[in-house]
Amino acid sequence: MWYRQTALIRLREQYDDRNIVPAHRLDRPTAGIVVFVRDPASRGAYQMLFQNKLAVKTYECLAPIRPVKRPRTGTIEQLARPRPFPLLRRSHIIKTRGVLRAQEIPGTVNAQTRIELDGLHVGMSEQFDEPIGRFTLTPLTGKTHQLRVHMNSIGMPIIGDDFYPNITPRAYDDFSQPLQLVARTLRFTDPFTGELRVFTSRVPLA
Repeated sequence: MWYRQTALIRLREQYDDRNIVPAHRLDRPTAGIVVFVRDPASRGAYQMLFQNKLAVKTYECLAPIRPVKRPRTGTIEQLARPRPFPLLRRSHIIKTRGVLRAQEIPGTVNAQTRIELDGLHVGMSEQFDEPIGRFTLTPLTGKTHQLRVHMNSIGMPIIGDDFYPNITPRAYDDFSQPLQLVARTLRFTDPFTGELRVFTSRVPLA
C-alpha cells in the first residue's frame, strides 16, 4: 500500500520501533533530509531546534530560467545588483486546512526565502523549449509550501510541481514525474552534546 512507503513507516518497520517520530516537517513531494528521533525523552529538544529556527537548511531545485516576474504582493530584494540573483523574496503566506494550495496575500511578512541561481542544468534542457536552471533556496522561515510558492511567484515554478502554478491531477502514489526539489543540507548544534551536526543529501535532481 502507498502509505507504507512513507519514510516514517519504513523506519518504524526497519527498526521495529514505534517511538520513532520526525523532528520536523517536510512536504511529501520533497526529497532529501529529514531528522527522526527514537528516544521519546529527546524529542522535545530536537523539535525545538526547528521551531526556534536554530537549524539551517538549504534546498536545491530545478526551474525554468526566465526574467524575474514582479509578484502581486510582497517584495523582492536583489542582493547583488545589478545581477538578478541572489534575491530575497518576502511575502505573507497562508495555508487553509483542507485547501490543497497555499497562497500569498497582503499582510505582515511571515515568509522569507533567499534564492540563488547556481547555473544551467544541462540534463533537462532538451525536454523543454527554455533553459533550465539549478537554484539553491535558503528558507529563513518555514511556511507550508513556502519554497514552491515563492519560486512560482517570481515566474519560475519548480519543475514537477503539481500545485503551482496550476493543480495537475495525479494519483497519490504516482511519482513518475517527481517534484525537482531536494532538501540538500541541514546544519544545527546538537542540544545534548553541543556538537555541530551537518548532513548532506545525495539524492540527485533529474
